[in-house]
Amino acid sequence: MESTDNHDLLTEEEAAEYIRASVYYLQKARQCGEAKGRPAGPAYIRFGYRMIRYLKSDLDEWIADHRVVHERPAA
Repeated sequence: MESTDNHDLLTEEEAAEYIRASVYYLQKARQCGEAKGRPAGPAYIRFGYRMIRYLKSDLDEWIADHRVVHERPAA
């Protein structure tokens, strides 16, 4: 298992700021995910009932997975 530095664990607010989204978006992504046509949110860690944390590496991976690159038509 990979070692994780505590500074890599972000609160909900920090994660939202990191990906430039709202806390509400992250909450809805956890609740609904793809079930209602919404994109699945980033992976998260739940400690107990309420404590949610995000790994920076998971957020980076989630961002990369949503990157859209358009190819130019051949000339």
